[in-house]
Amino acid sequence: MNCETYHKPVMLEESLEALNIQADGIYVDMTYGGGGHSRALVSRLGKEGRLYGFDQDIDAMKGAMEDERFTFVRSNFRFLKNWMQYYEVDGVDGILADLGVSSHHFDEGERGFSFRYDAPLDMRMNQAAKLTAAKVVNEYSEEQLADIFYLYGEMKNSRKLAATLIKARKEAEIKTTGQLADLMKPLLGRDREKKDLAKVFQALRIEVNGEMKALRQMLNSAIEVLKPGGRLVVLTYHSLEDRMVKNIMKSGNIEGKTEQDFYGNLLSPLRPVKKGVMTPSENEQQENPRSRSAKLRIAEKV
Repeated sequence: MNCETYHKPVMLEESLEALNIQADGIYVDMTYGGGGHSRALVSRLGKEGRLYGFDQDIDAMKGAMEDERFTFVRSNFRFLKNWMQYYEVDGVDGILADLGVSSHHFDEGERGFSFRYDAPLDMRMNQAAKLTAAKVVNEYSEEQLADIFYLYGEMKNSRKLAATLIKARKEAEIKTTGQLADLMKPLLGRDREKKDLAKVFQALRIEVNGEMKALRQMLNSAIEVLKPGGRLVVLTYHSLEDRMVKNIMKSGNIEGKTEQDFYGNLLSPLRPVKKGVMTPSENEQQENPRSRSAKLRIAEKV
């Protein structure tokens, strides 16, 4: 499986330039996927350079590249610090994280990530995990479901969505993506049906995979494992994750709480390299629809 069948890397050149790659440096690709970013990164390393690629998906492991400078780590990226200790890495020069779900996951209908296919409600990135979307939909309380749709999908009618699922599952278990989509559609505006349905699926996927908690842990670990001058480069795709990344790059914590010294200077272990965000070129957005909502943020360890 090559990176083109998995997905085309988003903002590839911009991401690599942001890392400020040194030939003998140590780097981490937190989201290996099809290996598009990793392959390009390794090509810029010398013999002494090293790259560690994280991914919990067995499909990614099967397609991992073979290169003596590369180590594949089949694990959730929340365990970054643990694995760097395991490999006796004292510090890294750059960390890259592309937080978007790969097109591979959406195209593999049986994984249950997309409403384009009628498939079992799964949505697990790690197929060995026990929690599935079906369990969430059929076993969570109405309040829990409403919270998920509101917090992770930013759906204003989250309570109606939850109540509809509770009522429906009393009649029969909700087993497939098609069943879920059919139940949700009457509650969504026709002009925004696909966008809102995507938000419903996003919310469930985030819950199933514990994405927000994992991102929080990874970002905090990144601060610890980066060397002074090391770069943190993150591609985000929705406001929830982008807010977390923006806050930690500005203040050094997820909440965005800033501290200042006696002279009013901001105290933070990270320093944004560029003000604001970088976005894909118009050409890339046309050629790679997946890139359209991407934002690239860059920070440097102080």
